[in-house]
Amino acid sequence: MLRRKGREIALQILYLIDVVGLDVDRALETYYKYLNIEDERAFEFGRSLVKGVVAHKEQLDNYIKRYTPSWPLERLNLTDRNILRIALYEFFYCPDIPYVVSINEAVELAKTFSTDESPAFINGVLDQIYKNEIQSQERRLFK
Repeated sequence: MLRRKGREIALQILYLIDVVGLDVDRALETYYKYLNIEDERAFEFGRSLVKGVVAHKEQLDNYIKRYTPSWPLERLNLTDRNILRIALYEFFYCPDIPYVVSINEAVELAKTFSTDESPAFINGVLDQIYKNEIQSQERRLFK
């Protein structure tokens, strides 16, 4: 539950950054100051995700663009875009988190915070990135 809550926090802060245009430190400070933080550890996990996503945003967005050619990045729902960024950050920079967990958690975020179509969309995009970018590399390593 701690990591799930941390992902929710990260999603809300990334949304705040996109909508209000705050820099990452100000967004984290604002969220912490005005919202009731029930679990410091969840907030710290969320903070690490936010910092990671912001630091690697260009690379993460390049994956999203490559795997959503019918949907230009700027046309994607802000929530879906940030859910994808969080999951992709976990894929590439959090080796302690299994890929299937990142995908499942992203789908759960979409169910809670986005549209009815979003869970299937998120699942499809992440599944393709996993199969084409990660699973194929793993196969090459073991040949």
